[in-house]
Amino acid sequence: MLIGEYQHSLDNKGRVTVPVKFREDLGGHFVVTKGFDQCLYVYSMEEWERFSDKLKRLPLSNPDAREIVRFFTARACDCELDKQGRMLIQNGLREYGDLVKDVVFVGTITRAEIWDRTKYEEKVNVAADPDEMSARLEAKMAEFDL
Repeated sequence: MLIGEYQHSLDNKGRVTVPVKFREDLGGHFVVTKGFDQCLYVYSMEEWERFSDKLKRLPLSNPDAREIVRFFTARACDCELDKQGRMLIQNGLREYGDLVKDVVFVGTITRAEIWDRTKYEEKVNVAADPDEMSARLEAKMAEFDL
């Protein structure tokens, strides 16, 4: 299970060490793609298959569905760990995530996210009111019948 936060730094070639705790769940070969909120999503191959199956079921005749599929797949890339446990983040993905030096890996159960450290800290500090978050979560769970 992918959980926790881990701070790392990109080197001058765009490589970053993948947290040891994430390597077993992600495996040596995984997919990195654009995510919401200007972060990157990192999927194990198994999770990517599940996610891409959902994308395949979207109706090709719907312009919004086509846009969603392009969003997640156009810059997606297969990644592998090197012998030092690092991954190379391609230029287009680094630009999208505004990743220059300091990054945070965040586990979200089925995927990891890679954030620019400053953007992540801003995002976490905005969402810090537990009472408000609890009310929103309760409403969403009811909406989705969870």
